[in-house]
Amino acid sequence: MRSPLAPGVRFCSSFSRDSWYRSFTLFLTFLSYTAYHLSRKPISIVKNELHRNCSMVIRPADLNTTDNETWCDWAPFDQDNYKTLYGMLDNSFLVAYAIGMFFSGIFGERLPLRYYLSCGMLLSGLFTSLFGLGYYWNIHSIWYYAFIQAMNGLVQTTGWPSVVTCVGNWFGKGKRGFIMGVWNSHTSVGNILGSLIAGAFVSTAWGLSFIVPGLIITFTGVLCFFFLVESQFDQSSFSLCRKAQPSRKSPTHYIEVTSSTSSHATERSEEDHTQAISFCGALSIPGVVEFSLCLLFAKLVSYTFLYWLPLYISNVAHFDAKAAGDMSTLFDVGGILGGIAAGVVSDYSGGRATTCCAMLLLAAPMLFLYNYVGQTSIYLNTLSIAVMLLVCGGLVNGPYALITTAVSADLGTHESLQGNSRALSTVTAIIDGTGSIGAAIGPLLAGLISPTGWNNVFYMLISADVLACLFLSRLMYKEVRGWCSRT
Repeated sequence: MRSPLAPGVRFCSSFSRDSWYRSFTLFLTFLSYTAYHLSRKPISIVKNELHRNCSMVIRPADLNTTDNETWCDWAPFDQDNYKTLYGMLDNSFLVAYAIGMFFSGIFGERLPLRYYLSCGMLLSGLFTSLFGLGYYWNIHSIWYYAFIQAMNGLVQTTGWPSVVTCVGNWFGKGKRGFIMGVWNSHTSVGNILGSLIAGAFVSTAWGLSFIVPGLIITFTGVLCFFFLVESQFDQSSFSLCRKAQPSRKSPTHYIEVTSSTSSHATERSEEDHTQAISFCGALSIPGVVEFSLCLLFAKLVSYTFLYWLPLYISNVAHFDAKAAGDMSTLFDVGGILGGIAAGVVSDYSGGRATTCCAMLLLAAPMLFLYNYVGQTSIYLNTLSIAVMLLVCGGLVNGPYALITTAVSADLGTHESLQGNSRALSTVTAIIDGTGSIGAAIGPLLAGLISPTGWNNVFYMLISADVLACLFLSRLMYKEVRGWCSRT
């Protein structure tokens, strides 16, 4: 007696080929941008190792030195200006990233995304590894590390416009907020994995904290080159080419397949020759300027936490480098939950701007409370830091995640474009490029302000949250007025 089809096979066959391509593209782009963020995180973990309190470190017996204060530090970060040098490294990456992002979207609209993304990942793996090789090559020049950071920031601009365009090509607006909210957790997952990988090597050989993430993003770039399907047109072209292969079918069947292939080729040709939108044309899309300026301040807060949170925890809670890095991952865990929550709420309510404003308004007092509890709590210090980090991570990264994913995709396919689908990468690059200016300013300000006290750093972050909310006030008013008119 013949056995029934296996349940797993029945389940797999219940999905169409289009569904499989869509799911695989979502997974592969998730993996790709996880690797991007994984390679950015090590610098924030290694900072605690480059400049330490040498009086609390056991000196090796065979070490001959008369410098009791800086013998365990890595030059040139062994001087009192080490925070300024940290800021220089951060801004070498972030300024190059912000400048390159405005041009990246223009290239992304005109080049094959698979080649563009794969090449960017391979180069990013190279420069990330070169930073770590400075440890083994015994390089102590700040200009070497600053140059590597700047080049890495430039090539990493290939990532975001490419992956958002791929996902936008496969998914419509219906559940875009929820799907992209879940998908955007790659940012936090990458930060968490980057912290854990870098933390595993930071105390023994900090060069591996960069080399291992560099190898991971290189391998992921190879996967993208061989398996990424940019859009449904590419999948459909592959399917039609298979149908058009010579076979023993009737001449009528061959004519039908040839006719279908020709029709699809004409459709794809029209798609390819649609004029890509200009930079000024993308700026004129309603909502692009407001969300871009909002993201500038939202990303300022997020990236200040990304680069300075482990150092803040180490100074305030007196954790070592590995423990501070592990604790900082809770901020990213909260960011995953916040991004998903923002997507679900905005899908249900239809108010992207209102959702962002609500979370930004809640984030401001929570940042104040986190700093107050972190610096005054004695007996519940570790527990309070963990809980507050989760809450702050959700409220800070929720609007940031929503704007860079669902909002960018919505604006890139706005009705004012009249069906022109070649604006998504440019719009995404403008929004994220403007946000990257804030990402560059935030860590720089933190480096300048932190010597005056951490309280002043948090006042700066709270002010940025309020300003981000103000830039969305007009759009929020428009959404609320629309709800009132319907009810």
